[in-house]
Amino acid sequence: MTTDTTLLPSTEQTLHFHAPRKAAAPSVEAHQQAWSVAEVQALLGLPLPELMHRAQTVHREHHDPTEMELATLLSIKTGGCPEDCGYCPQSVHHETGVEATKMMTPEAVREAVLGAKAAGASRFCMGAAWRAPNDRDLEKVEELVRVIKDEGLEACCTLGMLTGDQAQRLKGAGLDYYNHNLDTAPELYGDIITTRDYQDRLDTLGHVRGAGIHVCSGGIVGMGESRTGRAGLIAQLANLAPYPESVPINHLVKVPGTPLADEPDLDPLEFVRTVAVARITMPKAKVRLSAGRRQMGESTQVLCFLAGANSIFYGDKLLVTGNPDVEADQDLLTRVGMHTTRAHA
Repeated sequence: MTTDTTLLPSTEQTLHFHAPRKAAAPSVEAHQQAWSVAEVQALLGLPLPELMHRAQTVHREHHDPTEMELATLLSIKTGGCPEDCGYCPQSVHHETGVEATKMMTPEAVREAVLGAKAAGASRFCMGAAWRAPNDRDLEKVEELVRVIKDEGLEACCTLGMLTGDQAQRLKGAGLDYYNHNLDTAPELYGDIITTRDYQDRLDTLGHVRGAGIHVCSGGIVGMGESRTGRAGLIAQLANLAPYPESVPINHLVKVPGTPLADEPDLDPLEFVRTVAVARITMPKAKVRLSAGRRQMGESTQVLCFLAGANSIFYGDKLLVTGNPDVEADQDLLTRVGMHTTRAHA
């Protein structure tokens, strides 16, 4: 993957976020700041004490710095995805040993929801390895969304690309959030995925916004990109109108058999910097420390909390990759002195 350090064009010069005007979309900022890639890159390059101070200042202005949201992610349909995302072990293009499964039943999902709620999660996310759901698939997902809502948790899905009508249906079922990550900067996207383009992603986010569903969108760092590439990703997210309510920052989990399995390790402090800049540029969003926590260790996680991360994925697995277990997370949060957002009764 390219590692050039030339500045990327600003978001306004690249791709555009088209939101259908079918419903009032949730709003994060009435007058949000526009960020150029150069400005984001300058933030990433600040001395770490200065960057952390700025991130903490912004974080404390908009959030309780001792509160952590717990979200659980369940793979309701695993493997067999026709996309060729270079990081993903569920792609049919990669030999990773992940076998395709059928969609989980409502009874099995309810059991998982009850377990997540008992463990303290307040948001339950469902992922399915599709390029895009068909209408029959979506009907089943609508039922699963209602299962989550019946138990008082926020419901989130990540199902691939959506049409406007599909987004409206999910809204009608009670869906609170839809996740569709931008993954990386626009100029680097083709190095990671060739079976769809960046505008496809933006169009799906537009359909989600148009249906009045909250947007969950972030990216993956450590895929061989330069600091400029990370700046391009953050600028693209921060300039969405409005920026996402939930921003997962993932650290690449290198799975044998995927094209990115042999990427060099990212400096942990570079990951912390990325979280801090996400917090500064998207002040009111939940910034979620997502994939890769098992590899980064407790000290790096705590630095990310100080940098403004106020949500984590919770449970022993993220789709098909490992995650710290519930007891380890509870112990860490207790030692740090964090309290958690509770599910509705």
